[in-house]
Amino acid sequence: MKRPRWKTLSLRARLGVLVAAAVAIAVVTVSASSWSITRANLYDQFDARLQSYAQLAAKTSSPEEALETLRSTEDGPGFGQDGGLTVRFLSATGTETGIAGALSFLPRAPDEPVAPTADGHTPTVRRVGGDRFRVWTAQRAGGGTVEVAQDSEDIEDTLARLGVWLLVVSLGGVLGATLAGRAVARSALRPVDDLTAAAEDIARTQELSAAIDVTATGEIGRLATSFNEMLGALGRSRDEQRRLAEDAGHELRTPLTSLRNNIELLIHAEANPERQLSAEDRSRLLADLDTQATELTALIGELVDLSTGERPSEATERLALADVVGSALERTRSRWPKVSFTAELTDAEVVARPAALERAVLNVLDNAAKWSPPGGTVRVSMAVTSMAVRVRVDDEGPGIAEADLPHVFERFYRADAARALPGSGLGLAIVDQVLTQHGGHASASRADTGGARFDLVLPSS
Repeated sequence: MKRPRWKTLSLRARLGVLVAAAVAIAVVTVSASSWSITRANLYDQFDARLQSYAQLAAKTSSPEEALETLRSTEDGPGFGQDGGLTVRFLSATGTETGIAGALSFLPRAPDEPVAPTADGHTPTVRRVGGDRFRVWTAQRAGGGTVEVAQDSEDIEDTLARLGVWLLVVSLGGVLGATLAGRAVARSALRPVDDLTAAAEDIARTQELSAAIDVTATGEIGRLATSFNEMLGALGRSRDEQRRLAEDAGHELRTPLTSLRNNIELLIHAEANPERQLSAEDRSRLLADLDTQATELTALIGELVDLSTGERPSEATERLALADVVGSALERTRSRWPKVSFTAELTDAEVVARPAALERAVLNVLDNAAKWSPPGGTVRVSMAVTSMAVRVRVDDEGPGIAEADLPHVFERFYRADAARALPGSGLGLAIVDQVLTQHGGHASASRADTGGARFDLVLPSS
């Protein structure tokens, strides 16, 4: 199906056409109204004067006397032969008894009765040759009626000239409206042109730091501001992705190198029978390979969680925070059977993504259990205020050094004391990301027991 021509026009062309059409309609409407009002006023004045003529003529005894009376009441020309004024007397039966003035014969309109009556409200229009005469009828005191007719040619000529001038003015107004519409469209869409040029430049150069100068106000200004904000968000997202890729490459290089070295050692030992590994060395090497593969799998999984967490796809819902913490506690107990867990949970509701929030709590509990000594206790508590809900996790480990506290939530950061322990340095970064996405925050400090303390704070619903 062929698209309508209107839909194929550019936005600038549409806006120009709309502005031109609106102004043109206004000009034509004003011109037509002016002509109609002028016409009505001219004919009202003409008919009022004609009515007064008929009333004066009705008081005379003959058409000639009536004509002289009418001429004597006027100060200027316009009567007699040139003015087209005619007076005719009629009997009660409609028979003409006399006529004087510009016409020697005044025809009756087809719809007029044979014996005319004077209604005193509207004139009749009769054609004589090519001229139009307006006729007003008045009742005579002695019986019969008098008709006063006058040619309306002057009014028609005036209206014709006025119509021509109004047509010229209207055409000029339409032309001016077209030019104004183009100018308005060009001016109004200049910020859109700037946006288009900026978008095309960004698509060509992939440079997201370019921004548009916001000089317009209203909808266009909001659009430009939103465009700049979008560029900023895209730039930050690309920087985060680049940093994540660089950090991931750096962190993956070490376990992959270790894996490769161990595998090459096994291959070399198999290829050289004289340098066979002992059963103990072989078992130790295979155990190292299994540990390294497990750590590498965990690292890759956390990298995936961290990268996908930046673009959350899970829907938020209202949920009981105590249920989320309780579920995470059950999972942690099964992973760390040598550590005790105590919990003081409180009823509180939050709006969150259930799986992401449970993963954050689970990471904190795993971290606390990893640092706790065998037989140690991890304490979990909740506190509720009018504005927020806090989940606190305390352990009995060595605690976090003051120098490490500002960095514990950074990606891949591992304190010197943690380098000998398994882990990727991403677990707490995931915690911080999830809390930030939910409008909350995570913090680390030293617990009363001397171990580490982690507070997860969420806005209450």
